[in-house]
Amino acid sequence: MNGAFIRPTRRKFLTGVAAATGAAALLERGGLLKEAWAQPANPRAIDCHHHFLSPAYIKTLGTHDGKKVNGYTTWFALDRLKDYTVQKDLEAMDRDGCATAMLSCTTPGIWFGDPEESTMLAREMNEFGARQVTDHKGRFGLFALLPLPSIEKSLKEIEYAFDTLHADGVGLVSSYGNVWLGDPLFRPVFDELNRRRAVVYVHPIDAPCCQELMPNLSATVLEYNQDTARSIYSLLYTGAATRYNNINFIWSHGGGTLPGLTGRFGLGTKSTPDVNDSIMSKTPEVNSKLYHLRRFHYDTAGSANIVQMTALKLLVGASQIVIGTDYPFGTVGAIVRGLQKCGFTAAELQGIYRDNAVKFMPKYA
Repeated sequence: MNGAFIRPTRRKFLTGVAAATGAAALLERGGLLKEAWAQPANPRAIDCHHHFLSPAYIKTLGTHDGKKVNGYTTWFALDRLKDYTVQKDLEAMDRDGCATAMLSCTTPGIWFGDPEESTMLAREMNEFGARQVTDHKGRFGLFALLPLPSIEKSLKEIEYAFDTLHADGVGLVSSYGNVWLGDPLFRPVFDELNRRRAVVYVHPIDAPCCQELMPNLSATVLEYNQDTARSIYSLLYTGAATRYNNINFIWSHGGGTLPGLTGRFGLGTKSTPDVNDSIMSKTPEVNSKLYHLRRFHYDTAGSANIVQMTALKLLVGASQIVIGTDYPFGTVGAIVRGLQKCGFTAAELQGIYRDNAVKFMPKYA
């Protein structure tokens, strides 16, 4: 009968239990059941490394694809990027439990050697992203683009992005030409961002100095990660990290090659120059290199593995790690599954999923 409870026979009941138990045992042996239990139904993640593209930007990428302009290799996965839509983005977020995605531009950015083109693309992308934020309240934030290396045009775009579009921060690439972010050339822009206590998200790029060093090797394998480390170190050794103390920097891909280079970054003292337990266990001196490394934030895109996360946790602490997926190349689900195998506590995972980001972007609490 419809809606009636039909009591199973004892044989059928025991057969069902045996089948369920056997299936569970198979899942457990394969690690699937344990992973399913560990996986939160909705981590409510704040994705700090999440890309978007306007139709005009996609068209521009098509005109530059595969070309070299002023030493810039403009390789990118146009076949993946050209299919970007807001609806697909939201569907992926809902599927994996992403509460909010902070929109930013991916490599190659918007600088192809023409200041006017770069200025136009920054404004077009920022307005497109701002509409996305407005149309889907709470689901998106915006890390606005700047037309660097043009200083005056970037200062104007900062004013427009923050005061008119109400952006949450800015998104930059790790270098412009063979100039990294700690260079005095960019001082007026970073002074203004520092005055505004801005969030600055940094995505890597392959600098002209180091392109195609090995034939047929994608820049994503080595150079993106190395350029992130170069840019971080440029802030440390020029003193720019101290000058821009109010800026909340987010570095992509777990800081790139940073964890493997800390022994060469001069984090120790004159008497104990090596990176050792005594140095790492102490509170670093204010404005020391280690102090700044431990105030920066690092996302998990392409790095949610036990090697990178263990090194990063030892170096800066779990409180400085935030979710980053590299959407549309990655998803929150895949990153969460990776993080759960990295030895973090439940409280540390909750921080990485969203609480660490809320500390410097409290509007998303």
